[in-house]
Amino acid sequence: MTGRIFDSIVFFHFSGPTKAASKEMERIDQMFYAYADTSSGMIDPEGIESFCADMEVDPTDVRILILAWKMRAQKQGYFTLEEWRTGLKALRADTISKLKKALTEVVKEVVRPSNFLDFYSYSFRYCLTEDKQKCIDIENACELLNLVLGILFRPQVEELIEYLQYQHDYKVINMDQWMNFLRFCNEINFPSLDNYNPEQAWPLILDNFVEWMQAKFG
Repeated sequence: MTGRIFDSIVFFHFSGPTKAASKEMERIDQMFYAYADTSSGMIDPEGIESFCADMEVDPTDVRILILAWKMRAQKQGYFTLEEWRTGLKALRADTISKLKKALTEVVKEVVRPSNFLDFYSYSFRYCLTEDKQKCIDIENACELLNLVLGILFRPQVEELIEYLQYQHDYKVINMDQWMNFLRFCNEINFPSLDNYNPEQAWPLILDNFVEWMQAKFG
């Protein structure tokens, strides 16, 4: 009797969670194939639109970018099965309703400093849509700043976007400039800018932004 009880415990221990995990993965895969293009085997922009409609979010909602970050998606507008599994397993979501709830919660996770740095740098790389592309144009940079940096630093971002749209010296933004926008928001008193020192190896674009701000506000 004792042996049979022991055998049952061992069977449950090794098969129960495995079966549950297998069922969860099966549901995650079913969700993927509901949106995937049959010829490419990926979720493409059309599939993402359908997915967003079911999620009741706009494709430009920051939560979709956060989902791509959790997936470590490599190509903008496309999700592979492996990326989908990575993201949904991390979010513990195997249904649309669970995913809606998880993405609402993960916004709180993103704003933690250590996570935000990774998310912020990822968001720039994710927008590099061409091979060997190293910069994004000003229009897309402004949209991305509003979407990502605006989560934490809305007043700074509004002024920075206004400046970027006003100036004519820069047509694109590179990764170094992008990362320094975050550093600027973290380190510089705003709107006084009284601790900004151009000698501290800031990109020229930020020197120009500070001069513009000082001229604007006197």
